[in-house]
Amino acid sequence: MEGSYFSSANFDKADFTPESLICVDQSGIIDRVISVTDNDYQTVKQVAIDNNVLKQVPTGSYLLPGFTDLHIHAPQWPQAGLALDKPLNEWLNTYTFPLEAKFKDLDYAKKVYQSLIQELLANGTTTGLFFGSVDTNANLVLAQICADLGQRAFIGKVAMDNPEQTPDYYRDESAAMALSETETFIQKLAEMRQATGADLTAVITPRFVPSCTDETLQGLGDLAKKYDLPIQSHCSESIWEDQYAIDRFNLRDAEVLNKFGLLTDKAVMAHGTQLSDDDLSLFEQQQAAIAHCPISNAYFGNSVMRVQAAHNKNVKVGLGTDISGGFSPSIYRNMQQAIMSSQMLQDSGTPAARLSASNAFYLATIGGAKALHINSGQIKAGFKADFQIVQDQYFELSSDKSSEIFERLVYHTNKENIKQVYVAGKLVHNNQGENNGK
Repeated sequence: MEGSYFSSANFDKADFTPESLICVDQSGIIDRVISVTDNDYQTVKQVAIDNNVLKQVPTGSYLLPGFTDLHIHAPQWPQAGLALDKPLNEWLNTYTFPLEAKFKDLDYAKKVYQSLIQELLANGTTTGLFFGSVDTNANLVLAQICADLGQRAFIGKVAMDNPEQTPDYYRDESAAMALSETETFIQKLAEMRQATGADLTAVITPRFVPSCTDETLQGLGDLAKKYDLPIQSHCSESIWEDQYAIDRFNLRDAEVLNKFGLLTDKAVMAHGTQLSDDDLSLFEQQQAAIAHCPISNAYFGNSVMRVQAAHNKNVKVGLGTDISGGFSPSIYRNMQQAIMSSQMLQDSGTPAARLSASNAFYLATIGGAKALHINSGQIKAGFKADFQIVQDQYFELSSDKSSEIFERLVYHTNKENIKQVYVAGKLVHNNQGENNGK
């Protein structure tokens, strides 16, 4: 790949590197990044041309790392943007649970998941962390589509068995059933990964503390330890959820998860709008990560998640779209909202809360990759070749200063501007002519 690129250097800084060759090996890992000033630049380029493998980023476009989306409710895709003016309880019971229950129909699941994964790839998301549904077979349909379309996927069979907080038509029949189905899914996904060679990982997924009995929470913690797997759930998403944990356990939500072995260095907990300083210290101690979902939080979170406070405590933070509590499948749109929400948080009295474009870009790339322990999110040797080629739509009108180009890309990129997407060196989305930019 020949072109200029942006890659996050650290939380506060994104680097621009002009005209370079990014060499990718057969396993989809970046082998070398060669600067135009390096002695062998022309030699390596000529070899790539001779072997017909040189891909060139067109003038006015830039190479960016692929994004990681840390929180997607895959079966909720058909209702993205619907009923977001309703209270959370009404939204779940009137819209969400009935929709998720439909995924027993595997033809319906296939249709929805095909659309969702294509849409995520088209928006530059190369890795997704997914809540599936209660139904194991539907979750395997999701996994197969991720394998077929080339997206790296972390997928969880949702466990929810508490009859007081889940509808009778959509729940695990018992704790024993929730745990046995979770284990079945883990084993079948491992078989699929082996058979397809796809980058698929099972994730332990209690929907959230209110949805699960104590037996299920403990059993899921045990399974996470037994199989050494990632864990995902919601934590302190809203005032109601935060208070529920206190009322039921006389513990904070994060403390409940930790008590059951569900707050580990492989855990990614969504939202965290109500996390206290002590909660953040517990996250840091356990090396657990937070999926910041700024669009969804504006509707259901009752507050803005304190990203700067979490970062200052060395807590891992990445971004999530939270389809469909968040209406948009675009991490760009969530970067923009993260910045806007942080300004509102600061204006309402939280000091030093504001995020920059560089901060948001870090969350979308390095932050998400670190949360999932994957070597992605950076354009440098040894990292997975997860790329997006993005067109600067105002290239001919605006400044050619790299810092300003970067901010334009963060604020103005939409799906139409994302011309190609690669996962581990493999082209998975192409939005340009066959010979354009090759």
